[in-house]
Amino acid sequence: MRNLDKYKGVIPAFYACYDKEGNISPEGVRALTKYFVEKGVKGVYVNGSSGECIYQSVEDRKIVLENVMEAAEGKLTVIAHVACNNTKDSQVLAAHAQSLGVDAIACIPPIYFHLPEYAIAEYWNDISSAAPDTDFIIYNIPQLAGVSLTQSLFAEMRKNPRVIGVKNSSMPVQDIQMFKQAAGDDYIIFNGPDEQFISGRIIGAEGGIGGTYGVMPELFLKMDELLKAGKTEEAMQVQYDANAVIYKMCAAHGNMYGVIKEILRINEGLELGGVRKPLASLIPADMVIVEEAAKMIKDAKAKL
Repeated sequence: MRNLDKYKGVIPAFYACYDKEGNISPEGVRALTKYFVEKGVKGVYVNGSSGECIYQSVEDRKIVLENVMEAAEGKLTVIAHVACNNTKDSQVLAAHAQSLGVDAIACIPPIYFHLPEYAIAEYWNDISSAAPDTDFIIYNIPQLAGVSLTQSLFAEMRKNPRVIGVKNSSMPVQDIQMFKQAAGDDYIIFNGPDEQFISGRIIGAEGGIGGTYGVMPELFLKMDELLKAGKTEEAMQVQYDANAVIYKMCAAHGNMYGVIKEILRINEGLELGGVRKPLASLIPADMVIVEEAAKMIKDAKAKL
């Protein structure tokens, strides 16, 4: 039986941090990392969707991870998403992540071309082979990747001893149950959709990785605490408050991560920049939504 405790709990997806010129801001990365340490989350998921990874170069992603590892000082579980849309670059990032001492690497499947399952398995195993001493997590997000993790593909991947579980961001909560029942206690399943943190945890997920945790970590940490205490009704009320914030943040013209970074500037004093094109930047009219969401978070935290 593997010790998976370091992955169980609340793991925010790390946001892309830019300077005024739109380049990676090492200072912003270190400040955001220290913020997560102070908030008491279990770990961080670096260079995934929330980190705008598909719009960043290999060098950008190396800089981000290097600064996260330096600032974390071993106080966070670090999962590095290393997938690129080609195997070679992904292997470079995997080897780099292992050299820095991350806890695990993670990968979405290749996108654009619809590859057969054996080719997807080979892609993941080739990447894993570049980090032979590091845990490997499959990232299942079919609504964006265009590829679903099937039970047969998951079974094939479990032949790789470095595979420890799945970050499941598919919308059906039942998928979490099916992956958990197929894999057993020697694997960990992470809930992906933030709006169903409670549902995913109850049906089998031992932890969660999410893109909105970082703007309101207190709410997700409280849900985690209440679930562990068996207080599902109270946890549900916190979930409702978190969901209301998510719906508000998604109502802006600009991309949600732009909204989140502006809220973090208002509520936490973090300067993380905007979002990278082609993601839509905020427009002046969005500031009403930003301010409303920022207040909603403060009010929800006051109720805890």
